[in-house]
Amino acid sequence: MAKNAAPLAGQVALVAGATRGAGRGIARALGEAGALVYCTGRSATGHPQGMDRPETINETVTMIEQAGGRAVAVRVDHTRDEEVASLAARIRNEEGRLDVLVNSIWGADPMLDWAHRFWEIDLAKIRAYLDQTLISHLITSRCLAPLMVEANRGLIVEVIDGHFAGYRGQILYDLVKSSLARLAYGMAMELTRTRVTALCLSPGFLRSEAVLDHFGVREENWRDAIAKDPFFAESETPMLVGRGAVALAADPDVGRKAGLIHFASDLAREYGFTDVDGRVPDFPRMLDAKVREMASAPPLDEQGRFLVWARYCQIHQDPARRELAVLLAKALGLEGLGPGLAPAAAHA
Repeated sequence: MAKNAAPLAGQVALVAGATRGAGRGIARALGEAGALVYCTGRSATGHPQGMDRPETINETVTMIEQAGGRAVAVRVDHTRDEEVASLAARIRNEEGRLDVLVNSIWGADPMLDWAHRFWEIDLAKIRAYLDQTLISHLITSRCLAPLMVEANRGLIVEVIDGHFAGYRGQILYDLVKSSLARLAYGMAMELTRTRVTALCLSPGFLRSEAVLDHFGVREENWRDAIAKDPFFAESETPMLVGRGAVALAADPDVGRKAGLIHFASDLAREYGFTDVDGRVPDFPRMLDAKVREMASAPPLDEQGRFLVWARYCQIHQDPARRELAVLLAKALGLEGLGPGLAPAAAHA
């Protein structure tokens, strides 16, 4: 932000799912960068809030305005194509352009059961979950992309979780997050002959409102929670991923990043921005160091086995991480069992 305090001045952005977490952070950062931000979601003043959380899109707008930016709250259910089409028509009529579309729709935590495996999940919840977390993104891009294609400019950002190829620990969660990455890739392929770019953006260990509540801290004293979870030391505010979105939107050569997954802290190091406290967290590096230490000195206790297994799931398909994945597999006793490692030849 130092080079140009308002690099997105005159631009129009839509953040679908701007109520809380990464969506709110991205909306705030886009407003901070000078864009007019349409903040949408179902949790609005006077309406029931989702996920049993108090946050609303109206509060997000207030935060942007208090920081000197401009924003508009529009209550939209992004699973309903008629409501999203109406939103697109409104933006066309009011502004005549759309420069940045961020798909950060989620609100599905209560639908997930992390304790059961795929053959034990509640089938009654599957369609509602997929509508909320995946189909909503496709509907939103379908209705809003024409504004960008017609103008032959723009950026579409799919917000996902993790920049790894492996498993995310729960079948439905993994299915959606990996599908959103594939959605961005597919859109990028079909946008090749335009100057509209589609890509993925992932935060790291996010200090969302819910995470802060879970640890019993506020942003002002978040470090107090490090005693409960040492990994919290490398957590980040939602503004870091927000500033990543700004850097991408302000990059005239962002097309070279089309279809790929970009990690917020990696973008911070590339573009030279920081989190609000001046830091650039590196949660993956800390996690890798810890699981390597655990795997190098077995036996694993219950917590150690959980961490080593979780990291193995995430990285075992990445040829560049094969050495660490092999070490973790040995510590877990998975040699010759379970999902295979990336081929050794692929690393050469």
